[in-house]
Amino acid sequence: MALRPGQMPAQRKAAFPPSVDADTRLLILGSLPGEASIRQGEYYAHRGNAFWHLLGGVLEEDLRAMPYAMRLKRLRARGVGLWDVIESAEREGSLDSSIRGEELRDLGRFVERLPALRAVAFNGKTAAAHGRRQLGDRPGLTLIDLPSSSGAYASLSREKKAEAWAALRQWAA
Repeated sequence: MALRPGQMPAQRKAAFPPSVDADTRLLILGSLPGEASIRQGEYYAHRGNAFWHLLGGVLEEDLRAMPYAMRLKRLRARGVGLWDVIESAEREGSLDSSIRGEELRDLGRFVERLPALRAVAFNGKTAAAHGRRQLGDRPGLTLIDLPSSSGAYASLSREKKAEAWAALRQWAA
């Protein structure tokens, strides 16, 4: 594909390690961290992404007010883990629609190492498409498709997203 004048080639982006432990009951999978997240080394770092607001509503905690390390600690204490379905990919910018040449994670093998896992939630359509393809139907594991927390997904209001995300409450003690 030819580049337009002034356009930079897509760079290979790598995802973060998982934030899970043996007590993880609910695993929330995104697609691939965006530019702001990669720069800061934090999941869902872009201020326009509602992830911490939405999950804070589920857990009834103001996660946004906490330092990042404390957020992850609180999630693990509540049995919630984070990861992404894509290990690495070429992408210009942060949009999932710009992802090319993705290398997927082995989700099947990964979930087998989480003995307490009962549910996997997919944050957005890209995560759901890749995740469902890999995980299929597994006895005792509920798969949940969530509307993307990304600010780029503006066709659904934050309130409607919060209603959908509320389905996670039963797995986040």
